[in-house]
Parts: sequence; structure tokens; C-alpha cells
Amino acid sequence: MVKAALLLVVVSLCARAEVHTMTLRQVVERAVQQNPDVALARLEEESARLAVRIARDPFTPKVIVGSGLAYSNGFPMSIEGSAPSIVQARASQYLFNRQQSFAVAQAKETAHGASFEVGSKRDEVAFRTAGFYIEAERAARVLTLARKDAESLQTVLETIRAQVKEGHALPLVEKQAALQVARARQLAEALESEQASAETSLAIAAGYSADDRVRPALQERVAPALPASEDQAIQSALDTNKDLHKLQSQITAKGLEMRGERAARLPRVDLVAQYGLFAKFNNYTEYFNAFKRNNGQIGVSFQVPVFMGSGVNAQLAQTQAEVSHLRVELGNARNRISADLQQSFREVKKADRSAEVARLDLEVAREQLSVDLAQMQEGRLSLRVVEEARIAENAKWIAFYDAQYALEKARWNILRLTGDLVPAIQSMP
Repeated sequence: MVKAALLLVVVSLCARAEVHTMTLRQVVERAVQQNPDVALARLEEESARLAVRIARDPFTPKVIVGSGLAYSNGFPMSIEGSAPSIVQARASQYLFNRQQSFAVAQAKETAHGASFEVGSKRDEVAFRTAGFYIEAERAARVLTLARKDAESLQTVLETIRAQVKEGHALPLVEKQAALQVARARQLAEALESEQASAETSLAIAAGYSADDRVRPALQERVAPALPASEDQAIQSALDTNKDLHKLQSQITAKGLEMRGERAARLPRVDLVAQYGLFAKFNNYTEYFNAFKRNNGQIGVSFQVPVFMGSGVNAQLAQTQAEVSHLRVELGNARNRISADLQQSFREVKKADRSAEVARLDLEVAREQLSVDLAQMQEGRLSLRVVEEARIAENAKWIAFYDAQYALEKARWNILRLTGDLVPAIQSMP
């Protein structure tokens, strides 16, 4: 019974876990739609939109209907400001309230700024997802090479063992070869773990569960196009960066808040109306010369602030300090974006040079392996030397992949800063 239960658990876990093979475009498109961080940003944007409706609500007429029916003994006194009545109805609405009008405008600007936060979060998630994708792809390719190294080293070990038996090699050489095989297998196991971790991180970024994996579809990708010049990239980033737009929106919202605080000194006009259906048994006829069952009022309420105290000035000063703080943040953000782009272009140049060196180094290693293979066929080189040359070629492949991925990630970073990352990835096949 216990074995059956354990088997059921294992089967259910295996059924739940799934490996999704996806291209970079597919996984990024899913991430910007399903990633939890993007979903939270959308919820905050929706909350900001609803705040606009809440701020505008006092300008909408409200009607409340109820009853104030009560037994009266003696003079029919008022209950909560109204005479005892069978049916009561009250209506109210802001007609002129500049402070609340600025509150509505501030809520609209805050909702506008929340939309920039969604865009900024999309770019951040897309860049992070692309990074996970590159890491998973690199781990898969390097793992393949590491396994080939282990196979080549195992072949070398078997050759050395044969030489030791024949007395042509020392036992120490065999131990050294066995050590190399063990290290190669250890590296392969570490890369398997690295690949699993990267694929799990990629699955979570794409909105899947931690039990799933997203495996990159190994394919050749064209390097993303960069802006024509560094100056053009910086200007484009300063014009379109969503974080800058969000800070500017916050400054505008704070400005509207200050205007609303100043408007607290202005008069207010409200629409007021009420209706009451009175009962005949509340002694009205005994205390009033004329009695009507249906009674109503409609008019406006004027409120003119005379003395507001020192709180208004303190609020204005506090809001002004917050605006100054936001302006400093805006200046720092602009400088940071410019510096980051300059550094990113330097990193692209550095990575491009490293990729070129790695490519040439790989070509030399491949040519050397071809020469060694030809000499082995002629009987001039042993299998051990050829396998060692093959291992050296695999090492050059790893260096080549690392350089290519470093260059690609540096290019993606520039597009992230200029706001072109998501469109560039979506245009890929």
C-alpha cells in the first residue's frame, strides 16, 4: 500500500513537470505577458485607474433613501437633523471644489505614470529572460563539449593503460590520465546542474511553475542591430526611457497636489437636496399651524474657508521638498543612463574584440586537429596526441561560445537602455 502511494506521488510529479523547448522570441513574448512581476505592475496600473474613479466620485450625484419613522410624545423633535418621517431621501454632489478637481487631475497623472512602470517592468523582465536564455543555451552547448572531452580522455586513458601493460608508460601516467577523466566527468555533472538551474529560472521568468523547464531551441541568431552611433543611442534613451517618463509624471502629479493644497483656501459649492414623507401621528398638527406630508428641499451649500491654520503651508512645503527630491532623482537617472550607455558601448567593443580573437583561436585549433588527424592516418602520430588535440579544440569552442554570448548580452543591454529590446526580439524569426 505504501509502495503504491509512493509510486502515485512520483508519477504525479513527473506528469506535472514539463520541458518546453522554445526560441528566444517565444520565451520573451510569453515572459512579458505571464511573468509575475509584469502581472503585479499591471495590477498596480489598474489600481491607479480605479483611483481616478474614486477621486471623481464626489462630483457624481448620490441619493440615499431610508426611513426616520419614530413615535413622538410631545413635540416632534428632529432625529439626526431630520424630522421623523416614513420615507427620507437625501442627495448631494460637488458643484465647485477646486481642491477635489486637482485631486482628480493628480489621480489621472498617477495612472499615466503607472503605465510607464508597466513598460519599464516589461523591458526589465525581457532582458532578464534573455539573460537566462543565454545561460541555459551556453550550459547546454558547453555540456555537450564537456561530455566529448570526457569521452576523449577516456580513450586516452585506455591507450595509456595498454601502454602500461606493455611497459611503454609509467603507472603514474595512467593515474594522471584517470584524474583527468574524473575531472572531466565532474565538470560535466556541474554543467548539468547549471543547465537545470538556468532552465528552471527561465521557466519561472516565462510564467511557468518551478517544476517545469524551458529548454532553448538551439538555433543560429542574427546579432541584434545597434543604434548608428553612441550619441544617437544616448539621445534616444533620454527621449524614450520609461523610468525617466515615470519620474517626470511623478513631478507633474506632485505639482497638481500642490495646486490642490493651495485650492483649500477657495470657496466650495455643493448641491444639497432632501425629501421627507411625514406621518400624521407624530403630533405635527398639534404644534404647527400647517402640515404637509410631502416635504422637500433643494439648493446649494456654500463654504468659504476663513482661517486654515498653519497646516496648509506645512503641507505645501512638504510637497515642494518632495518635488525637489524627484527632480534630483531625475537628474541622477539621466546621468546614470548616459553613463550606462557609454559603458555598454565600451563593453560591446571589448566583447567584439574578444569574440574575434576566440574565433581565430578556434580556427587555429581546428586546423591543427585536421593536421594531426592526417598525420595519424599516415602513422606519424598516436591516438593519444590526436585526442589531446580534440580536447584542446573543445576548449577553444567553449571560449568561442563564451565570447559570442558575452557580445550578444552586451548588445541586448544597449537595446534595453534605449527601449528597443522587446521590439528587436519580437522581430526575430
